[in-house]
Amino acid sequence: MTEVINEMPPVENAGEGQKELNPFFKALRTFCGWFGFGIFGATSNKRRRKVFYDVITYIILVFFAFIMIYPFWWMIAASFARNRASMLDTVWWPSELATENRGGTFFYHYTNIMRIMENNNFDYWRVVLNTLIYSIVPVVIGLITSTMAAFAFAKLNFKGKNFVFFYCLAAIMVPGPSIMIAQFCVYSELNWTMNGLSMIIPGCFGAIMTAFFIRQFLFSMPTSIIEAAKIDGAGYWRIFWGFVMPLAMPAVMAQGILSFIGCWNNYLGPLIFVRSSEWYPLALVVSQLNTEIGTNVDSAPSVMALAVLALLPVLVLFAVFQKTIIGSIMLTGSKE
Repeated sequence: MTEVINEMPPVENAGEGQKELNPFFKALRTFCGWFGFGIFGATSNKRRRKVFYDVITYIILVFFAFIMIYPFWWMIAASFARNRASMLDTVWWPSELATENRGGTFFYHYTNIMRIMENNNFDYWRVVLNTLIYSIVPVVIGLITSTMAAFAFAKLNFKGKNFVFFYCLAAIMVPGPSIMIAQFCVYSELNWTMNGLSMIIPGCFGAIMTAFFIRQFLFSMPTSIIEAAKIDGAGYWRIFWGFVMPLAMPAVMAQGILSFIGCWNNYLGPLIFVRSSEWYPLALVVSQLNTEIGTNVDSAPSVMALAVLALLPVLVLFAVFQKTIIGSIMLTGSKE
């Protein structure tokens, strides 16, 4: 053992070998060592390595967040432009604002859109009311219907339950647009296309995807609660309203918000099923005004202002309830 120790090279040789490193590699060693990566004998720092990874991660997240947010920012900025030319030239902010119009104010296009809608036989507040009706009535009633179905599929035992559930899931595989013509023929026979009922009544029967997600959430609810309620003499109706609905409220709220956003932004359904302009929603009116205005250089930013007004409630709703939506989607995958 003594001979082996004596044959080992002195420590100074290691230092001399390090001194012989190329200046480029010395700089690379120092740089990587500072960020926590050991190279050529440099000491690794775990804390600095974590900071380095965090910085890179946030840079990537900020980049993609910018890609997602910039179209919305451009739409808001374009709604304050003077005319179509300045609207199309907008990058961050229009060079010519609406205040430069004759008698214009900063919110000129937001007030001008009211006049444009009146000239096209649209009442702005009636259009907003139609959109609210299409977005609230079928969503609220449809959520109750879907929750009832989810409760039956998750907690009740009856013959053919699995067959009925998988049959309902199979209906999801059918693309919605492929049956719209058949739906339109049925709604026309029922005279639902001239009064907006085609956008209200079908949604009141619920949605299988909503029932599916709530069903997954209800699997986490102990069955013993239902059994105890049965022993106390409660019927299924009392169990549903007294126990199931309050416990499933996080999932119901999240699915309700998502359904509301989908109904608010729905364009294809009203385009096909609503034949009376008196019952048009905001999405359809924005599209028609954009087509009718055409080359009008003063009114193009006004249509953009209408698009902002149509989108703003949905953005505010999502911003307020984003934790509820994300939390519910995570919980719907839980099992009992």
